[in-house]
Amino acid sequence: MAKEKKFVEEITAMEEDFAQWYTDVVKKADLVDYSTVRGCMIIRPYGYALWENIQKVLDKKFKETGHQNVYMPLFIPESLLQKEKDHIEGFAPEVAWVTHGGNEELHERLVVRPTSEVLFCDYYSKAIQSYRDLPMLYNQWANVVRWEKTTRPFLRTLEFLWQEGHTAHATDEEAKEEVVRMLNIYADFCENYLAIPVVKGQKTDKEKFAGAKFTYTIESLMHDGKALQSATSHHLGTGFAEQFNIQYLDQNGQWQYVHQTSWGISTRIIGGLIMVHGDNRGLVLPPKIAPTQVMIVPIAIHKEGVLDYALDLKARLEKVARVGIDTSDKTPGWKFNEYEMKGIPVRLEVGPKDIEKGQVVLVRRDTNEKIFVSVDNLEEKLIELLDDIQKNLYNKALKHREEKTSVATNMVEFKRALEENPGFIKAMWCGSLACEEKIKEETSATSRCIPFEQEHIHDHCVVCGEKAKHLVYWAKAY
Repeated sequence: MAKEKKFVEEITAMEEDFAQWYTDVVKKADLVDYSTVRGCMIIRPYGYALWENIQKVLDKKFKETGHQNVYMPLFIPESLLQKEKDHIEGFAPEVAWVTHGGNEELHERLVVRPTSEVLFCDYYSKAIQSYRDLPMLYNQWANVVRWEKTTRPFLRTLEFLWQEGHTAHATDEEAKEEVVRMLNIYADFCENYLAIPVVKGQKTDKEKFAGAKFTYTIESLMHDGKALQSATSHHLGTGFAEQFNIQYLDQNGQWQYVHQTSWGISTRIIGGLIMVHGDNRGLVLPPKIAPTQVMIVPIAIHKEGVLDYALDLKARLEKVARVGIDTSDKTPGWKFNEYEMKGIPVRLEVGPKDIEKGQVVLVRRDTNEKIFVSVDNLEEKLIELLDDIQKNLYNKALKHREEKTSVATNMVEFKRALEENPGFIKAMWCGSLACEEKIKEETSATSRCIPFEQEHIHDHCVVCGEKAKHLVYWAKAY
């Protein structure tokens, strides 16, 4: 017992120091390790397995909607980046420059890609000639670099992994349909696979993607009451097309500019997964995305027949779930703590007495409930249990978000809500940049989105008292 207790004590309680709790979990659960390069992380096999599962689901969804995977260069010539003024201004503080090749100074600096809009635009300007070439639906899985001042594993690192979709369309309406379609794919993925409830909406002009006509977003709420931008989908309009001369000959023989979109989700969503579902014992992973859904822990493994029985169970269950087995000589208590820390949804315990009774013990990670199940209908019960855990995690996260969502009609109420119940604040806004900036200046909260599902909670702006245009979700954010 002493060893088990000490193992859990190595995680700082989230109520004491949420930031340290997060760091403890990502390290102790073997998700990442720190690199010798400041702000860069080593994604360990267990963490990368999570990303592979995310990638597998989304890649299938992208291909089902007609997108093809491509790969663009890591480097962007400075002259290419300079072509879109708003875009370069938005990314200038975060770009990493390559100035030398070997011992020689380059004639033109290269940027290590912070995103790939301009690379796709350069390609599209050559590849698109006719309306028959459209729509051009591409996606790439890649790494990008943004020179962040403050870093934290998954949430904000100098280099991170993501996918970035880039598409070109004949009309503005088709591009808008694409932006909505991809945002809905992200929302469905977050809610039905990661069990993270999201708010769908539009970013304000201040918060939209640099160079975009508008940006749609899904926003989620972490356990500590801070928001996380979980994925974004951008309508780029014809701005990039005009700068890069991306035109097509329409059916009437007239040259037209294409309408573009871009959209993406990154490894920071793993940080969101940790902060939405984790507890003081470590990770809690939704079954649909967990690398291992069931871990078999044989009890009294040295006794005759136990190991063979456990291995037979593994072979059976592998037909319905992702199953692991721990046959090491470590104590059962150590193993229990290890797999609780890693957030494995179900632990299956089986020992000599269970074999005699024709049963196993299933332990839920989300509730710690122990369930005795006959081996005769084990597969059926396991499938039901994994489904119930998935639903329970979503409902728990949704309940938390609702409890941490406040309404404010003036700045006194706004500040009080942030102080007493940190989370989302729903408040009306007049649409002025000055009022948006005043909220950030006085509270550190930012506009998260103008939700598609609008409510009318007050006639006047929360800041200036003038006539309100929109309901906005506000929060402090990662």
